[in-house]
Amino acid sequence: MLRNMTLFSVEGKTVVVTGGSRGIGRMIASGFVDAGATVYISSRKAAEVGKTAAELGCTAIPADLSTREGVSTLFEAVAQRETRLDVLVNNAGATWGAPLEEYPEHAFDKLWGINVKGVFHLTQRFLPLLRAAASPENPARVINIGSVDGLRVPAMESYAYSAAKAAVHMLTRHLSQRLAGESITVNAIAPGPFESKMMAFALDDPAMREAVVSHVPLGRIGSPEDMAGTAIFLSSRAGAYLTGTVIPVDGGISGCA
Repeated sequence: MLRNMTLFSVEGKTVVVTGGSRGIGRMIASGFVDAGATVYISSRKAAEVGKTAAELGCTAIPADLSTREGVSTLFEAVAQRETRLDVLVNNAGATWGAPLEEYPEHAFDKLWGINVKGVFHLTQRFLPLLRAAASPENPARVINIGSVDGLRVPAMESYAYSAAKAAVHMLTRHLSQRLAGESITVNAIAPGPFESKMMAFALDDPAMREAVVSHVPLGRIGSPEDMAGTAIFLSSRAGAYLTGTVIPVDGGISGCA
Protein backbone atom coordinates (compact mmCIF):
# COMPACT_ATOMS: atom_id res chain seq x y z
CA MET A 1 0.00 0.00 0.00
CA LEU A 2 1.13 3.53 -0.77
CA ARG A 3 1.46 5.92 2.11
CA ASN A 4 -1.01 8.80 1.94
CA MET A 5 1.81 11.32 1.47
CA THR A 6 2.93 9.45 -1.64
CA LEU A 7 -0.61 9.00 -2.89
CA PHE A 8 -1.19 12.75 -3.03
CA SER A 9 2.36 13.88 -3.79
CA VAL A 10 3.32 16.08 -6.74
CA GLU A 11 6.84 16.67 -5.51
CA GLY A 12 9.34 16.88 -8.36
CA LYS A 13 6.71 17.28 -11.06
CA THR A 14 7.00 20.00 -13.69
CA VAL A 15 3.90 22.15 -14.02
CA VAL A 16 2.79 24.98 -16.32
CA VAL A 17 -0.05 27.22 -15.12
CA THR A 18 -1.42 29.79 -17.58
CA GLY A 19 -3.01 32.92 -16.22
CA GLY A 20 -0.90 32.26 -13.15
CA SER A 21 -0.25 35.81 -12.01
CA ARG A 22 -3.47 36.28 -10.06
CA GLY A 23 -6.78 34.77 -8.99
CA ILE A 24 -7.38 31.07 -9.51
CA GLY A 25 -4.17 30.62 -11.50
CA ARG A 26 -2.10 32.04 -8.67
CA MET A 27 -3.91 29.82 -6.15
CA ILE A 28 -3.07 26.74 -8.17
CA ALA A 29 0.52 27.77 -8.85
CA SER A 30 1.12 28.57 -5.19
CA GLY A 31 -0.24 25.18 -4.16
CA PHE A 32 2.05 23.33 -6.54
CA VAL A 33 5.10 25.35 -5.43
CA ASP A 34 4.35 24.61 -1.78
CA ALA A 35 3.96 20.92 -2.65
CA GLY A 36 7.45 20.73 -4.16
CA ALA A 37 6.72 20.99 -7.89
CA THR A 38 8.74 23.01 -10.42
CA VAL A 39 6.26 25.62 -11.65
CA TYR A 40 6.14 27.93 -14.66
CA ILE A 41 3.46 30.62 -14.76
CA SER A 42 2.38 32.64 -17.76
CA SER A 43 0.37 35.82 -18.21
CA ARG A 44 0.09 38.56 -20.80
CA LYS A 45 1.45 41.31 -18.53
CA ALA A 46 5.18 40.82 -18.02
CA ALA A 47 5.56 43.00 -14.92
CA GLU A 48 2.62 41.37 -13.16
CA VAL A 49 3.63 37.78 -13.87
CA GLY A 50 7.22 38.54 -12.94
CA LYS A 51 6.14 39.99 -9.59
CA THR A 52 3.97 36.97 -8.81
CA ALA A 53 6.72 34.53 -9.78
CA ALA A 54 9.16 36.29 -7.46
CA GLU A 55 6.65 36.11 -4.61
CA LEU A 56 5.85 32.42 -5.15
CA GLY A 57 9.30 31.17 -6.07
CA CYS A 58 8.55 29.95 -9.58
CA THR A 59 9.43 30.96 -13.16
CA ALA A 60 7.56 33.63 -15.14
CA ILE A 61 7.05 33.46 -18.90
CA PRO A 62 5.08 36.42 -20.34
CA ALA A 63 2.88 35.41 -23.30
CA ASP A 64 -0.42 36.40 -24.90
CA LEU A 65 -2.15 33.04 -25.21
CA SER A 66 -5.00 34.41 -27.31
CA THR A 67 -2.56 34.25 -30.27
CA ARG A 68 -0.70 31.37 -31.88
CA GLU A 69 2.51 33.38 -31.51
CA GLY A 70 1.96 33.63 -27.76
CA VAL A 71 1.31 29.91 -27.50
CA SER A 72 4.59 29.23 -29.32
CA THR A 73 6.43 31.70 -27.08
CA LEU A 74 5.32 29.85 -23.96
CA PHE A 75 6.04 26.40 -25.37
CA GLU A 76 9.50 27.30 -26.63
CA ALA A 77 10.47 28.95 -23.36
CA VAL A 78 9.48 25.84 -21.40
CA ALA A 79 11.02 23.45 -23.94
CA GLN A 80 14.36 25.25 -23.62
CA ARG A 81 14.39 24.40 -19.92
CA GLU A 82 12.53 21.07 -19.69
CA THR A 83 12.44 17.80 -21.62
CA ARG A 84 9.05 16.78 -20.22
CA LEU A 85 5.91 18.32 -18.75
CA ASP A 86 3.92 16.46 -16.11
CA VAL A 87 1.01 18.89 -15.72
CA LEU A 88 -0.47 21.58 -17.97
CA VAL A 89 -3.07 23.81 -16.30
CA ASN A 90 -5.04 25.79 -18.89
CA ASN A 91 -6.38 28.59 -16.72
CA ALA A 92 -5.91 31.77 -18.80
CA GLY A 93 -9.27 33.27 -19.69
CA ALA A 94 -11.49 36.33 -19.85
CA THR A 95 -15.11 37.28 -19.26
CA TRP A 96 -17.55 39.86 -20.64
CA GLY A 97 -20.85 41.10 -19.31
CA ALA A 98 -23.40 43.35 -21.05
CA PRO A 99 -27.18 43.57 -21.50
CA LEU A 100 -28.60 41.28 -24.18
CA GLU A 101 -29.55 44.10 -26.55
CA GLU A 102 -26.06 45.61 -26.31
CA TYR A 103 -23.95 42.45 -26.23
CA PRO A 104 -21.19 42.93 -28.82
CA GLU A 105 -20.13 40.41 -31.43
CA HIS A 106 -16.46 40.94 -30.65
CA ALA A 107 -17.06 39.67 -27.10
CA PHE A 108 -17.68 36.23 -28.56
CA ASP A 109 -14.58 36.52 -30.75
CA LYS A 110 -12.35 37.53 -27.84
CA LEU A 111 -13.62 34.92 -25.39
CA TRP A 112 -13.67 32.12 -27.94
CA GLY A 113 -10.08 33.01 -28.86
CA ILE A 114 -8.60 32.78 -25.38
CA ASN A 115 -11.06 30.59 -23.42
CA VAL A 116 -11.45 27.85 -26.03
CA LYS A 117 -8.95 28.14 -28.89
CA GLY A 118 -6.19 29.01 -26.43
CA VAL A 119 -6.87 25.84 -24.43
CA PHE A 120 -6.88 23.70 -27.56
CA HIS A 121 -3.78 25.18 -29.18
CA LEU A 122 -1.73 25.15 -25.99
CA THR A 123 -2.58 21.50 -25.32
CA GLN A 124 -1.78 20.67 -28.93
CA ARG A 125 1.56 22.50 -28.78
CA PHE A 126 2.66 20.89 -25.52
CA LEU A 127 1.90 17.32 -26.62
CA PRO A 128 5.57 16.40 -27.22
CA LEU A 129 6.51 17.30 -23.65
CA LEU A 130 3.38 15.72 -22.19
CA ARG A 131 4.05 12.51 -24.12
CA ALA A 132 7.61 12.46 -22.80
CA ALA A 133 6.28 12.51 -19.22
CA ALA A 134 3.45 10.01 -19.72
CA SER A 135 3.30 6.40 -18.59
CA PRO A 136 0.37 4.06 -17.83
CA GLU A 137 1.17 4.12 -14.10
CA ASN A 138 1.78 7.86 -13.98
CA PRO A 139 -0.02 9.70 -16.79
CA ALA A 140 0.73 13.25 -17.85
CA ARG A 141 -2.11 15.56 -16.87
CA VAL A 142 -4.00 18.37 -18.59
CA ILE A 143 -6.30 20.37 -16.32
CA ASN A 144 -8.65 22.86 -17.98
CA ILE A 145 -10.33 25.54 -15.88
CA GLY A 146 -13.98 25.76 -16.85
CA SER A 147 -16.70 27.33 -14.73
CA VAL A 148 -19.88 26.56 -12.87
CA ASP A 149 -21.35 29.05 -15.37
CA GLY A 150 -20.70 26.45 -18.06
CA LEU A 151 -22.80 23.94 -16.11
CA ARG A 152 -25.84 26.04 -15.26
CA VAL A 153 -27.36 29.28 -16.47
CA PRO A 154 -25.69 32.20 -14.63
CA ALA A 155 -27.65 35.10 -13.19
CA MET A 156 -25.34 37.61 -14.91
CA GLU A 157 -25.60 38.50 -18.61
CA SER A 158 -22.28 36.90 -19.58
CA TYR A 159 -23.45 35.09 -22.70
CA ALA A 160 -20.09 34.57 -24.40
CA TYR A 161 -18.43 33.50 -21.15
CA SER A 162 -20.94 30.81 -20.22
CA ALA A 163 -21.00 29.50 -23.80
CA ALA A 164 -17.19 29.39 -23.95
CA LYS A 165 -16.86 27.61 -20.61
CA ALA A 166 -19.43 25.02 -21.66
CA ALA A 167 -17.27 24.51 -24.75
CA VAL A 168 -14.20 24.03 -22.52
CA HIS A 169 -16.03 21.23 -20.70
CA MET A 170 -16.89 19.44 -23.94
CA LEU A 171 -13.39 20.01 -25.34
CA THR A 172 -12.05 18.42 -22.16
CA ARG A 173 -14.14 15.31 -22.72
CA HIS A 174 -13.22 15.12 -26.39
CA LEU A 175 -9.48 15.48 -25.78
CA SER A 176 -9.63 12.96 -22.96
CA GLN A 177 -10.92 10.27 -25.31
CA ARG A 178 -8.27 11.00 -27.92
CA LEU A 179 -5.35 11.12 -25.47
CA ALA A 180 -6.26 8.32 -23.05
CA GLY A 181 -4.41 5.78 -25.17
CA GLU A 182 -1.25 7.87 -24.82
CA SER A 183 -1.47 7.95 -21.00
CA ILE A 184 -2.44 11.63 -20.90
CA THR A 185 -5.46 12.47 -18.77
CA VAL A 186 -7.60 15.53 -19.47
CA ASN A 187 -9.93 16.84 -16.79
CA ALA A 188 -11.65 20.14 -16.01
CA ILE A 189 -12.31 22.06 -12.82
CA ALA A 190 -15.48 24.17 -12.80
CA PRO A 191 -15.00 26.82 -10.09
CA GLY A 192 -17.78 28.67 -8.36
CA PRO A 193 -17.10 32.01 -6.63
CA PHE A 194 -13.46 32.61 -5.72
CA GLU A 195 -11.51 35.81 -5.07
CA SER A 196 -10.39 36.90 -8.54
CA LYS A 197 -10.38 39.86 -10.89
CA MET A 198 -13.37 38.37 -12.71
CA MET A 199 -15.38 38.28 -9.47
CA ALA A 200 -14.07 41.54 -7.98
CA PHE A 201 -17.05 43.57 -9.23
CA ALA A 202 -19.30 41.45 -7.01
CA LEU A 203 -17.10 40.35 -4.12
CA ASP A 204 -15.64 43.82 -3.43
CA ASP A 205 -19.13 45.17 -2.76
CA PRO A 206 -20.39 44.00 0.67
CA ALA A 207 -24.04 43.75 -0.37
CA MET A 208 -23.27 41.89 -3.59
CA ARG A 209 -20.81 39.63 -1.78
CA GLU A 210 -23.50 38.69 0.72
CA ALA A 211 -25.89 37.94 -2.13
CA VAL A 212 -23.32 35.68 -3.82
CA VAL A 213 -22.59 33.82 -0.58
CA SER A 214 -26.31 33.35 0.07
CA HIS A 215 -26.53 31.20 -3.07
CA VAL A 216 -23.66 28.91 -2.02
CA PRO A 217 -24.98 25.92 -0.03
CA LEU A 218 -21.73 25.71 1.97
CA GLY A 219 -22.13 29.39 2.85
CA ARG A 220 -18.75 30.82 1.86
CA ILE A 221 -16.50 31.92 -0.99
CA GLY A 222 -13.93 29.35 -2.14
CA SER A 223 -10.45 29.49 -0.61
CA PRO A 224 -7.05 29.09 -2.29
CA GLU A 225 -6.69 25.69 -0.60
CA ASP A 226 -9.96 24.50 -2.16
CA MET A 227 -8.71 25.27 -5.65
CA ALA A 228 -5.11 24.14 -5.21
CA GLY A 229 -6.21 20.95 -3.51
CA THR A 230 -8.38 19.87 -6.43
CA ALA A 231 -5.62 20.55 -8.97
CA ILE A 232 -3.06 18.69 -6.86
CA PHE A 233 -5.41 15.73 -6.43
CA LEU A 234 -5.90 15.48 -10.20
CA SER A 235 -2.12 15.66 -10.70
CA SER A 236 -1.15 13.10 -8.06
CA ARG A 237 -1.27 9.31 -8.03
CA ALA A 238 -4.66 9.65 -6.34
CA GLY A 239 -6.13 11.17 -9.50
CA ALA A 240 -4.37 8.99 -12.06
CA TYR A 241 -7.49 6.99 -13.02
CA LEU A 242 -9.69 10.02 -13.77
CA THR A 243 -10.06 11.43 -17.25
CA GLY A 244 -12.84 13.27 -19.05
CA THR A 245 -14.30 14.56 -15.79
CA VAL A 246 -15.62 18.05 -15.01
CA ILE A 247 -15.33 18.62 -11.27
CA PRO A 248 -17.43 21.45 -9.79
CA VAL A 249 -15.54 23.22 -7.02
CA ASP A 250 -18.41 25.53 -6.15
CA GLY A 251 -19.62 24.91 -2.62
CA GLY A 252 -22.64 23.00 -3.95
CA ILE A 253 -24.01 25.60 -6.39
CA SER A 254 -24.22 23.23 -9.35
CA GLY A 255 -26.15 20.72 -7.26
CA CYS A 256 -28.96 23.27 -6.96
CA ALA A 257 -29.35 23.70 -10.73
